[in-house]
Amino acid sequence: MSSGSEALLEVGLVIGTHGLRGDIKVRMTTLPAEDLLTAEKIYLQRNDGEAEVLNPLRQTMHKGNVLLRLDGYGSLSEVEPLVGAKVLLKEDELPEPEEGQFRIHRLVGLQVVDEQLGPLGRLVDMFTTAAHDIYIVEGEAGEILIPAVPEFITDIDIDGQVMQVDLPDDLVSINQ
Repeated sequence: MSSGSEALLEVGLVIGTHGLRGDIKVRMTTLPAEDLLTAEKIYLQRNDGEAEVLNPLRQTMHKGNVLLRLDGYGSLSEVEPLVGAKVLLKEDELPEPEEGQFRIHRLVGLQVVDEQLGPLGRLVDMFTTAAHDIYIVEGEAGEILIPAVPEFITDIDIDGQVMQVDLPDDLVSINQ
């Protein structure tokens, strides 16, 4: 999705409301919560496809989710229709990731190659656990879950579209 020539990234989903003053509860899906907590403009895309640009009045963490109070929405009844909406941010307004770090949208589609087993498939998604992120790779061996830790990820070449991994001997067979 883009707004003019600037790319919008889906970063979360409105999963509910909070309180009577019109706060919405957002579950982050692709970026760290800090990126939404510091955003100056937020884009919401509703289920009907309608999108709007909103200014956040309040941004805070609550029980692992981000609570937002948005300009123009001041009551529970006004924000209830927003549940299910996608939360988007402009890519060029996000802080640069730290050296060696990548946003998931840059990694999706990379060919994943193990040092011992060779090509495993393509990285299709990621999810977060309490310990670390997990990359989801789909290939001929089926779905493989790879912990996104430096011990397993040896190199990421965005230009070459390849992620090199060095997995423990049994990790692929455990995933099958």
